[in-house]
Amino acid sequence: MAEVELIMPKMGESVAEATITSWLKEVGDTIEADESVVEIATDKVDSEVPSTAEGILIKKLFNEGDVVQVGQAIAIIGSEGAVTTETTSAAPKQDAVKEAAPAPVAETATAIATPVVAEKIEKTSGSGKFYSPLVRSIAEKEGVSTTELETINGSGKDGRVTKKDILNYLPNRTQEVATSAPAATNGAAKPQVTSEPKKVSISIGAGDEIIEMDRMRKLIANHMVMSKHTSPHVTSYVEADMTNIVNWRNKVKDEFFARENEKITFTPIIMEAIVKAIKDFPMINISVDGDNIIKKKNINLGMATALPSGNLIVPVIKNADQLNLVGLTKAVNDLANRARNNKLVPDDIAGGTYTMTNVGSFGNVMGTPIINQPQVAIMAVGAIQKKPAVIETPDGDAIAIRHKMFLSHAYDHRVVDGALGGMFVRKVADYLEEFDVNREI
Repeated sequence: MAEVELIMPKMGESVAEATITSWLKEVGDTIEADESVVEIATDKVDSEVPSTAEGILIKKLFNEGDVVQVGQAIAIIGSEGAVTTETTSAAPKQDAVKEAAPAPVAETATAIATPVVAEKIEKTSGSGKFYSPLVRSIAEKEGVSTTELETINGSGKDGRVTKKDILNYLPNRTQEVATSAPAATNGAAKPQVTSEPKKVSISIGAGDEIIEMDRMRKLIANHMVMSKHTSPHVTSYVEADMTNIVNWRNKVKDEFFARENEKITFTPIIMEAIVKAIKDFPMINISVDGDNIIKKKNINLGMATALPSGNLIVPVIKNADQLNLVGLTKAVNDLANRARNNKLVPDDIAGGTYTMTNVGSFGNVMGTPIINQPQVAIMAVGAIQKKPAVIETPDGDAIAIRHKMFLSHAYDHRVVDGALGGMFVRKVADYLEEFDVNREI
């Protein structure tokens, strides 16, 4: 067979490159069509690259840790007998770094003339931030220390610093470095005092087990800390009567599955109510950019999904307001299944404007969710429980068994005040309680 190049695929409009994290096949291994060959990581999500042809892996063009541009060949697949153990990653890697390297910063009167000794930047910092090989290379070339690198606000997934972030940072860096440089005293530089938090000493017993965080857990941890540091969180709670929805779902779920080949859960029904409430209160569907508020046109609902590994990911239903209940159900099931099977692509988790998390799936009645930056609000829905409740009847008030669920709405108090945050979650509950039990599917 003719040799076939395995190309780094396009992974979304905002993704131009990916880092090779692990080769799943070695040179000489047989590869089936559509079989995964290599694992890659972008600023948004980890994924696998499948083979476009059947054959033998003849040559790897990049090593693990290398950054590859979208559209570049990463391996050669051919017939047996043409195998070589050579890995020609040096030239492509150098070209990629050279192309992405920033233009030299213009010299100014305040520039420091002394040569900069490059500090080696580790892949994962002490705080858990992950830096791609390209970002580390640029930082080392420009003399950006790990401490300085951690001050850059990352625009990538989970706050990761991207190539664009560091390139935008560099032109404004010279003045900052000059003004913060220590003054010389008798020819010797005065040591700077840093305000880094002290590391807490942890005692480890004889039977304790040390488990290193995987990369995804480090990213999640860093993103959660960043979110709490960025947004003053306030949480409002409402208890919604879900009796009509529970009865309707029990009545139609078998017919729905027979017709659509999909299971209908409570998640798309709740999402439908959230979409309606966002239309009523569009200032929930916003982001903050410095002193500016960005009012989002599209309603893109994120759904927090637990992975088998115990980690968390938030795939996004784009333009959720344009989908009916059947469409929402199919979108929810599709994203949840692909998340559990590691089949999401970067675009699947990008562009969210509001997030829902279902803590009730673990038996929890309520939660205090952390906002998924750069959004300004998130809703947690709890377990649906049977409770005695006072209801109004034509004959007066009565006590009846009702299906109840708590809604926990956390919002960014910089831009969402208690009135808006509280009215929004109350409106979601109203839509749930007003659900038509005679609704056709």
